[in-house]
Amino acid sequence: MAAFLLSLQAMAADFVEMPGLTTHPAAILAVVVFVASYIAVFFEEKVHLRKSKPVLLGAAIIWVTIGLIAKDSGVGHDVLHKAVNHGLEEYSSLLMFLLAAMTYISALQDRNVFGALRSRLVQAGFSLRQLFWITGILAFFISPIADNLTTALVMGAVAMALGNGNAKFIPLACINIVSAANAGGAFSPFGDITTLMVWQAEKVEFFGFFALFLPSVACFLIPALIMTPFVPKDSPPALKEQEHIKRGGIFIVFLGLFTIALAVSLEQFLGLPPFMGMMAGLSLLLFTAYYLQTTEPRDEKFDVLELVASAEWDTLLFFFGIIFSVNGLSFLGYMELTSATLYEGWGANSANIAMGLLSAVVDNIPIMFAVLTMDPEMNQFEWLLITLTTGVGGSLLSIGSAAGVALMGVARGQYTFFSHLKWTPVIALSYAAAIYVHFLVNG
Repeated sequence: MAAFLLSLQAMAADFVEMPGLTTHPAAILAVVVFVASYIAVFFEEKVHLRKSKPVLLGAAIIWVTIGLIAKDSGVGHDVLHKAVNHGLEEYSSLLMFLLAAMTYISALQDRNVFGALRSRLVQAGFSLRQLFWITGILAFFISPIADNLTTALVMGAVAMALGNGNAKFIPLACINIVSAANAGGAFSPFGDITTLMVWQAEKVEFFGFFALFLPSVACFLIPALIMTPFVPKDSPPALKEQEHIKRGGIFIVFLGLFTIALAVSLEQFLGLPPFMGMMAGLSLLLFTAYYLQTTEPRDEKFDVLELVASAEWDTLLFFFGIIFSVNGLSFLGYMELTSATLYEGWGANSANIAMGLLSAVVDNIPIMFAVLTMDPEMNQFEWLLITLTTGVGGSLLSIGSAAGVALMGVARGQYTFFSHLKWTPVIALSYAAAIYVHFLVNG
C-alpha cells in the first residue's frame, strides 16, 4: 500500500548463490512457501489478515530451509551471513526512505492540505464530466511526486463527494483515477516503487525516465477519451462545507519538494544514496514542527515523532518479507533459472511485456525486485520498457495496484472488481499503445 519514494540500494550487487539446488526437495518447498504466502496476501480484504504476516512467516521459513540445505551441503556460516546481510542492506535503505516519505505525507494530512484541495474542487461547481477529467489530470501529475495510494484516495474522495451515489459516474471516475495515477508514476524516478528501484540499481539515469512521459500520456488518455461519452453531463449539487489548510501546511508542501530535490541532488552530484537526502529533509520537518508547536498553543499536538510512530508498519514489514523471500529464492538459484527461461529464451522485449501483464495479478514490487535480482543483460531502452510495463500493468485489474485496492474500499459496492473488469479491454488497449509509443519514440 505504499508506492511512494522508496529506495533500494545495490539491487544488482554481487550475490552468492548455491547453484544446482533448484530441484532439491527442500528448495522446491521454499518456492511453495513463497507462493502460498503471496496467495494469502490476495485475501487480505476477505480475511482481514494484514499482508505483512504471511510474507514475514514465509521469509523466515525460506531462510530456515536454506540454512538446513546449506548445512547438509557444507556451506559455511560466513556465506549465509553475507547473503542475509545483502538483503539487510537493501531493506535498511528502503526503511529509512519510507519513514521519511510516509512522515511527510502524514504531516500534510495533519495540516489538512489534501482536505482543502478536495474541498475546493468540490465547491468549484464543475460538471461530472469536467470532474472526471480534472481528477484524472490531477492524479496523473500528482502521482509522480506523491504515492499513488494517497493520490487515489484524495481524488476518489472528490469523485465520491460530487458523485453522490451516481452509479454511472463513480465507477468510471475511479477507473480513470487508478489509470492516471499508475501512468503518471511511470515517468518519474519518484513516481513509483519500480521506477525508484531501477534508478537505484543504476540501470537508468535520473533524467532518463522522462523519456517515458509520452508513453504514459498515451496510457492515461486513451481510456479516458473512450470512457468520456459514458460519463454523465449532470452538475452535482454544491456542497456547503469548506476546509482550510492549517498553519504551516503550505510551507511543508514546499519543504517536501525541497526534500525530493535534495535527495536527487545528493545522489547525482555526491553519489550518496537518496535516503540520506530524505532523512536530512525529515530533520527539517522536525524543526518545522517544533517551531509550530512553540509559537501557537493550538499546534501543540502536531508532533512529527508521533507521525513517525504511526507510520504504515504493515507496509514496511511486508517489504521486509518480500525482499528476504526473493533473496532467498535467488540464493537457491531460481532467479538465474527464471532469467535464462524468460530473457534468454523469449528475448528481453517479450519477457518485459509479459512481466507487465503479470503485474496486474502479482504486485509490481516483487516482480521488479525479481527482475533486478536476475539482472538480465538489457540496454536502457529495455530497462525503460520493464519500468513502463510493470508501472501501468497494474491498471488492468482493480486488484493490480494499491490505488485500485484503496478505491475499492472507499467506494465499496460502487467501484468493484467487476465494474473495473468491464473496461479491462480498453485499458489493455492503452497498455499496448503505451508500449507502441515507447518503441516509436525511444526505440
